[in-house]
Amino acid sequence: MKPFTYLIIDLACVFVPLIASFYTKHAFYKHWLSFFKANVIITLLFLIWDYAFTAIGVWGFNPDYLTGIFIGNLPLEEALFFICIPFCCVFSYFAFTYLVKNSPFKNNQNYITSVLIILLIGLTIVYFNRWYTATAFGFTALYLLYLKLKKVDLSYHYLTYLFILPFFFASNGLLTGSFLEAPIVWYNDAENMGVRLFTIPIEDSVYGLLLIFLNIEGYRYFESKRN
Repeated sequence: MKPFTYLIIDLACVFVPLIASFYTKHAFYKHWLSFFKANVIITLLFLIWDYAFTAIGVWGFNPDYLTGIFIGNLPLEEALFFICIPFCCVFSYFAFTYLVKNSPFKNNQNYITSVLIILLIGLTIVYFNRWYTATAFGFTALYLLYLKLKKVDLSYHYLTYLFILPFFFASNGLLTGSFLEAPIVWYNDAENMGVRLFTIPIEDSVYGLLLIFLNIEGYRYFESKRN
């Protein structure tokens, strides 16, 4: 089973949202096309980023936990990660907009976005010579600034992100070595801040926010075109 560890993590993450997508009163499967149109584009962008950083040793993968199927220098499981995790997040967003009539972040989402932009730009400048920190923080700051200028209501985005965090710590914790003999995904700490949340580089939480927000916005865009 060891060579299937990363694959099992991917499938375990997506299993419940996939089944729940067929809930008759609010069926997400009817909106899959909008999700997958957005996800294909965003996954391609992240795979290019991933490919480049793997090539220069910013991070890498432990072959002991992989099936051995690769796309270039990336394991198949890594490509599936960019489909399974966004699917869970966009499904959660879809569910919250139905179940929660008013997001608790409605009144302070602009303030949260402004603070994040300032903080991330500052850290990008301080750690400009560390590839993972500079790119994850810099790209996220720029995207949040774009959304702020577009006056996008991010209240449900933040609610989704907060809800996803415990699952993020569980799945990403396993990937970075929690409860395993060695990490599935290893990081070169010379290219990040060296600050970890348990075994998870703090940059992953920002990288994850960018991945989630891009997929939600992509989904919303294609939904608007469909409607």
